[in-house]
Amino acid sequence: MQSKLEELDLNLLKLLRIVVETRNTSQAAEILGISQTSVSRGMAKLRETFGDQLFIRKAHGVEPSELAEKLAEAADNMLKPFSQVLEAYQTFDPQEFEGSVSIAVELSLLEVFGPGLYRALNNALPKAKIKLVYWREESLHHLFDRQLDYMIHYSILPLPQDIYVHHLSEIAVSLVARKDHPVLSQSSDWEDIHHLPLIKLVAEAMKSKHDPFDELYVSRGYEPNICLVTHSIPIVVEKLVNSDAIKFNSSYLLSHSDQLKCYPLPSIPRELRKFSVSGGYLQSKRGYPINQFLHQTLQQFFNSIIQPDVN
Repeated sequence: MQSKLEELDLNLLKLLRIVVETRNTSQAAEILGISQTSVSRGMAKLRETFGDQLFIRKAHGVEPSELAEKLAEAADNMLKPFSQVLEAYQTFDPQEFEGSVSIAVELSLLEVFGPGLYRALNNALPKAKIKLVYWREESLHHLFDRQLDYMIHYSILPLPQDIYVHHLSEIAVSLVARKDHPVLSQSSDWEDIHHLPLIKLVAEAMKSKHDPFDELYVSRGYEPNICLVTHSIPIVVEKLVNSDAIKFNSSYLLSHSDQLKCYPLPSIPRELRKFSVSGGYLQSKRGYPINQFLHQTLQQFFNSIIQPDVN
């Protein structure tokens, strides 16, 4: 019996349920859109699997046995989740979706792209309740607990295999400082800039003694002259505009002030000249319509962005 159940076609369970409901094989064939011959073959396979006592033939149809009725009820309970999933896929309408969407974004990315991300999400899901927050240390647990639907972070963040990660964008790095900087206007060589005040924008999710640019200083025998550590881009901009401080950052920072300028990088490894941005969500949600739609929407948003080339 067990081996026969494993080989059972799910369509036969649907046939069993319809025949029990209609008590007529001809009506069952009409409802299912199949021939009477196909119904007869299906009934034969059902008898072979469950025994001959499923139905008793009557003058104008069939009478289901108690076993047939119980099997039909079990088949209905088993097939209903499949139907619900298929219905959700077929009926998902982003313009009418009224559920909640929760997305965590690395802080500096949220500061730079937040307004654009919100507009893209609001246009794509106009009736949804949107939660757009910065990525924190506990956000990974929230992702596993399904409190978060999606995440956007730099690709250097190590993530478990349970999370499906895909590339969204690539961001070029420059040296950012105030316009007419007394040193950078002349040179970006290490021997000329290593003493300059350095600003460090920290992310709560990235816990390490040195960020990659700190390590560049140390590898060359310099001690980074860190004058400011902050989570806030507006504070970074305030310091850059009003001092000789510098920051390794992207040209997107210039959108916060017309008093800033990008300068050429010193000699640094190729992998630090650009940073990859990734999106991700639980592997178990890869087939969910809302997650697929979020992926498409956010990918389209990043594809539409052209980073200013100011060097």
